[in-house]
Amino acid sequence: MHPLPHRYIVSASLAEGHDIALTTDDAPPLRTAAPREFDGPGGRWSPETLLVGAVADCFAITFRGSARASKLAWDSFACRVDGTLDRVDGAMLFTHIDIYVQLGLPETVGRDLAHRLLEKVKRNCLITNSLNAEIRLHAIIETGVRDSVPG
Repeated sequence: MHPLPHRYIVSASLAEGHDIALTTDDAPPLRTAAPREFDGPGGRWSPETLLVGAVADCFAITFRGSARASKLAWDSFACRVDGTLDRVDGAMLFTHIDIYVQLGLPETVGRDLAHRLLEKVKRNCLITNSLNAEIRLHAIIETGVRDSVPG
């Protein structure tokens, strides 16, 4: 890891129609728009889906690094994140974010160890640590099951 602090710079420019063009170094441009819930066209990533996607991405990346560091063997990992946007005291904000994880383990790995690791991941995910929403972890840990995706 490079020394802290790290800086991340993204530029946004208005494009044709409803689209916004997001650009950053070393990544392809991303077209976004307001979601249908805010009278946008839909069919594109929005600030809301990007934030929820950042939680899912960061949780998965943090899990992979934590599992490697703790030498936890695993067969499959998938997560689905559900963010709830609501109005509180006149301001719109994400009130809670539910992280649904399905983790497949080899028969030799204990579920308690895996559950403790997932709780550690929840505590160490830098995106969830940066949010004010309540973060709730829902984990299904199975042994002998591969390539399953949470419903």
